[in-house]
Amino acid sequence: MNVNNRFDNSPENFRIPYTDSEISSLMSDRIISWFPNIPREYVTICIGTDRSTGDALGPLAGTFFEETKPKHMTIYGTLHEPVHAVNLGEAIDTIKTNHRNPFIIAIDACLGRNASIGHIITERGPLRPGSALNKALPPIGDINVTGVVNISGFMEHSILQSTRLSMVMDMARQISSILNSIDQRLSYHFSPEVIISEKQQVKKWTV
Repeated sequence: MNVNNRFDNSPENFRIPYTDSEISSLMSDRIISWFPNIPREYVTICIGTDRSTGDALGPLAGTFFEETKPKHMTIYGTLHEPVHAVNLGEAIDTIKTNHRNPFIIAIDACLGRNASIGHIITERGPLRPGSALNKALPPIGDINVTGVVNISGFMEHSILQSTRLSMVMDMARQISSILNSIDQRLSYHFSPEVIISEKQQVKKWTV
């Protein structure tokens, strides 16, 4: 397939199956093209919970990305310290406190049409977490990346619980690979005044 045919008609979003062998390079290229011209602090917030198979995409991706030891991006939301519906507001407040004018990439699972299952989608603009479950949660992010883990439209809680873990883990590894590719291309360094110490970044959230 021609590379150009893989891009959505809109320049604001892009989707590709997680099984595509070129997903990491193609999607990281698109996301990088949306980055600001002036360097900022970069934050990744991975939303979800390990108590639901389908909704574990975010914290799994956060954990896999954390294992790559990124140099230029700060991660919020892992299996051990998940960011979910209960503590999302607190996590957003922490990011605002610890980072000056951060550029945020938000990661989450989503439900969609049957033909879209297994697609990873990125778009400019904030993520609106909880919309599939009719939860009113604050929007977050300058760019969002979502993985379609199952079909929507009926008994969403049960659908998320019955989603295959193998696919969710594979999608999370692909998202981690995309983020790692982006991090490796951020070669500049912040001045000492805007570097946040590790102690300032670490914060526990209650499940």
